[in-house]
Amino acid sequence: MEELLDQLFADAHALVLAGVIVLAILVLGKSADHLVDAAVALSRRSRMPKVVIGATVVSLGTTTPEAAVSVLAAVQGSPDLALGNAVGSIICDTGLILGLATMIAPLRLNRAIVNRQGWIQLGAGLALVGFTFPLSRPGSALVTGGTLPQAAGFAFLAALAVYIYLTIRWARRDRDAGSGEAPDGAVSDSTAAILLKLATSLALVVASATVLIQAVEEAALRLSVPEGVIAATLVAFGTSLPELVTAVKASMRGHGELAVGNVIGADILNVLFVAGAAAAVTPGGLVAGPRFFQYLFPAMVFVLLVFRVGVVFSGNAMRRPFGVVLLAAYAVAMIVVYVR
Repeated sequence: MEELLDQLFADAHALVLAGVIVLAILVLGKSADHLVDAAVALSRRSRMPKVVIGATVVSLGTTTPEAAVSVLAAVQGSPDLALGNAVGSIICDTGLILGLATMIAPLRLNRAIVNRQGWIQLGAGLALVGFTFPLSRPGSALVTGGTLPQAAGFAFLAALAVYIYLTIRWARRDRDAGSGEAPDGAVSDSTAAILLKLATSLALVVASATVLIQAVEEAALRLSVPEGVIAATLVAFGTSLPELVTAVKASMRGHGELAVGNVIGADILNVLFVAGAAAAVTPGGLVAGPRFFQYLFPAMVFVLLVFRVGVVFSGNAMRRPFGVVLLAAYAVAMIVVYVR
């Protein structure tokens, strides 16, 4: 799809390209509105907390671009790009996206669920580092790097199934015990209709985000922006755009739990789904060069730890000062990555 868009936009008139960018932004915003509405409706219909819906159904949809990019990169012989996409998305999701969403409005927290999912989030990040670390030659990690084996990829995919099963099981247990989030309104649509709206909205979010990034890349090239700058900004940011627009819209509409759940779930899935699928299709595993151990992995763990510690002190909501801390953590991570 991206190659087709590249060809179409390369021959497009500047006014047509500008029109595509404006239209893609409008469709992205509107489809994100519908996505939030559908996710909230599914939460009410199923009596599942919005944070759980965000951490499972919505995050599965919004991490599809990362999974597609990483698997394609791995198949085409670019394992470094495949793994870098997953790690970069975790840093962006946790620092930038949650930071921006928190700056817009305080994000309510169901502490029991967020803590439970949050420890899985941190554990997934540490597992990615641990499975990639060269245990047979630990002193060489900073010099020659390591490899995420194909077997670990299959293990991550199996863990993904377990994670989704346990998340839904825990949510049902909390609901039946009366300790979960209470439903906040009646829903007239059937479950099938809600799921159809959710799937359609997710597809439109992903498609419009893809079109927008490709069009902006072409516009940047025409304005003589260096390709290296484009790759380090637009491409890296593009695959996280669905999470960003979903989190911002959810925050603006007072559904902060959905934003938090989406980001936590996306981080977990970037390890289990994105990196797992990419490693599973690569017989030799995903090679992680020394730069991963020098600064990419440390930056990822740093941002995850900042979020984990911040939640402990946030009470029943993530507020703007914590948003500033998350944005600062993201800025520090990016400075370390790009300066190196």
